Amino acid sequence: TYNVGGNNQPSNLTIVETICDLLDEVKPRAESHRKLIRFVVDRPGHDRRYAMNISKIQRELGWDPRHNLTDGLLETVQWILDNPGWVETIQKQREYQAWLTKNYEKRETSS
Repeated sequence: TYNVGGNNQPSNLTIVETICDLLDEVKPRAESHRKLIRFVVDRPGHDRRYAMNISKIQRELGWDPRHNLTDGLLETVQWILDNPGWVETIQKQREYQAWLTKNYEKRETSS
């Protein structure tokens, strides 16, 4: 088993803020996309970041990431913007709607 990652360990919030900044560049709006961030009460055991040690895959397979985090996120954001049908299909799924309700609509916001 190998961990495949970008060899960096930003917090989840840093990743969200980076995505917002990228959206400000490629799909600007009147206010920064960061204004859309809402903080909710953490669930028990909430992870603030996901750290992966990729040394095993580097050592055994000679694998290294080809993109840095920002460039990879930009490619992902651009793909999602270029494929609205894919997003619409996901948004219509009952499981997705239930997940949103459980994880966001019924969750307290934090101050």
